[in-house]
Amino acid sequence: MMKLLLLPVLIGFACCVAGLYGMIHNQISYTVAPEYFTAFKFRQFRISDTLPPRLGAALVGWQASWWMGALIGAPIGMATLFLPTLTQVATVFLRVTLLVVAITLALGCASLLIPVGPDIIALIPIPQGVVDSRAFARAGLMHDSSYLAGILALLIGLAWVLRSVRRARTAFLGGA
Repeated sequence: MMKLLLLPVLIGFACCVAGLYGMIHNQISYTVAPEYFTAFKFRQFRISDTLPPRLGAALVGWQASWWMGALIGAPIGMATLFLPTLTQVATVFLRVTLLVVAITLALGCASLLIPVGPDIIALIPIPQGVVDSRAFARAGLMHDSSYLAGILALLIGLAWVLRSVRRARTAFLGGA
């Protein structure tokens, strides 16, 4: 019963981690392409022109990412409920959450290494007036690939949890 009561706390924690991830992620992508925010994201998220741009990028990151914590945290949290103890549930959830963040950040940043030529620029809707369309496309590619990386990280995280459940149950049953 206590494990079930812990589930909303775990999901809330995952939402906070995802929001913070988005804030940090956007600091990186703002460095890559400030215009991605000034010409697109600030308008999309109704961020005031009076805010310092870095703070605006952080707010966009929070708003664009916190909900991924629920999307990723719910299945991982539910899977951890099969662990024998409350301590194992919390420990495995924390470790898997950090693993998901690390994978998502690594793959999102790795997308910055993809050469951005006219073929990729043509796939990204770029607002009129953008001066550096290549940088804008790189930031857009980073954002889009980070969502895909989050889903991949969820699958890896679930595999980790299931392995942890199997190991814990085997140990709990005395290796039977």
